[in-house]
Amino acid sequence: MFKAVIIDDERLARNELKKLLTDFSEVEIIGEAANAKEGIEKIDELNPDLIFLDIQMPGKTGFDMLLEVDRAPHVIFTTAYDEFALKAFEVNALDYLMKPVEPKRLSDALQKLKQAEEKELAAIHASGRGILSENDQVFVKDGDRCWFVKLAEVRLFESVGNYAKVYFGPHKPLILKSLNALEDRLDDKTFFRANRKHIINLHMIDKVEPYFNGGLLLDLKGGDKIEVSRRQAVKFKEMMSL
Repeated sequence: MFKAVIIDDERLARNELKKLLTDFSEVEIIGEAANAKEGIEKIDELNPDLIFLDIQMPGKTGFDMLLEVDRAPHVIFTTAYDEFALKAFEVNALDYLMKPVEPKRLSDALQKLKQAEEKELAAIHASGRGILSENDQVFVKDGDRCWFVKLAEVRLFESVGNYAKVYFGPHKPLILKSLNALEDRLDDKTFFRANRKHIINLHMIDKVEPYFNGGLLLDLKGGDKIEVSRRQAVKFKEMMSL
């Protein structure tokens, strides 16, 4: 069962989609929102597996909203405009549905969701699903170069599309892993999701400064400066306080 939230400023569009989804028992609608601000609140509160996201909304667009979400669920865009299709796939959306949504296209999109989940489960099964501690070594291959890296030496993981850039010493190789998949495997006592694009090694922090909108700015060993989003800053302060 996939838990879903519908984010669309048109109530009729939300109702029509809910009606269509009654034919798909694998999806449960657990919430809805009429704009980006409400959408972010619903994602934080309900932690859905999937969001149906309108692009053109008053204030912030669906794309703007995704930039503010620390951990994005699977996304299926719904829109009346077809010129956004390419950008939708650039942000790794599962699918892009034109309004009015056709049942066959909805079925295809949900099939992609199932396939994505199956791939993630297979990857978890293949990796043994164990949580990696800072003392574990990981194999990193980038082009012709290979490293066995102790996780304690990794100061930062950075999302680059479907890849993650691994920062250790002077090296920054790419690995074919999403940041969400890495977060699931890394020990949260050592590695912290600072924002949508970065996971940092807490032991590599040199300096912490207040930043815009209640966020924080971290100076890491190696000279990297990483912003902690406002929501994650609350968690960071709770973790680091006595």
